[in-house]
Amino acid sequence: MASLASTLDDLRSLDALAARGTALQRRDPRAQLVATLIFVVTVLSFDRYSVAALLPLLLYPTVLAAQGELPSRLLLRTLWLASPFALMIGIFNPLLDRTPMLALGGVAVSGGWISFTSILLRFGLTAAAAIVLVAGTGMPALCAALSRLGLPRVFTVQLLFLHRYLFVLAGEAQRTTTARQLRGGGAGMGLAVYASLLGHLLLRAFARAQRIHGAMRARGFDGELQLADRWRWQPADTLFVAAWCAYFAAVRWVDVPRLIGSLLAGGLE
Repeated sequence: MASLASTLDDLRSLDALAARGTALQRRDPRAQLVATLIFVVTVLSFDRYSVAALLPLLLYPTVLAAQGELPSRLLLRTLWLASPFALMIGIFNPLLDRTPMLALGGVAVSGGWISFTSILLRFGLTAAAAIVLVAGTGMPALCAALSRLGLPRVFTVQLLFLHRYLFVLAGEAQRTTTARQLRGGGAGMGLAVYASLLGHLLLRAFARAQRIHGAMRARGFDGELQLADRWRWQPADTLFVAAWCAYFAAVRWVDVPRLIGSLLAGGLE
């Protein structure tokens, strides 16, 4: 119960952060969205055994988090919440790929462990960039940016509804769990109890959705949302995208950690 409440509070905190007038929030969301998409493509373009070469890309989410004044603890907690997905994807790599690739302190490290580490690092980079984008810009602004970039209106509206209804569903789950704990006297829950709670949750969420839809129709909703769109593309936005793209290209085609290591080794000789 405490975990569910904490998770819900973190998600609400991400929305609250987007309402502040930070340097990141004042930038055109289209520029942030384009730069983040190119960042994700760059991360995914690396070889599956790449680990050290990915480290310079940590600069992008770090700088954006600083501009958006995003608390590091909130960012780490949100990453930890989503980390099981990355673990499930790469957990079997050490078992499937046992070919030794390097030795650390006399201990051979297989390619499976290296690729597993690479998966975790890629996940951390892309998830951190996405979290910073949402927390620093806000989902309504991102949906407006997607619409301005040419995505179908129905897609952006559904995406915004999905984001908003996530809090409704989480709130219903929190209330259902609280009611069960108050009536159960601390007794454990078996599979049948979980199934019953899930059924009640779906029914309550459906009923809540109907009430929300009725309220929206009463206020004139006709299937289209008037998303906020007050931004104008500035030269600073062009510079923002161009500078980060140049940095991503440099990191992608130049192994910066290896280059630094070679320079340091050459200087010590």
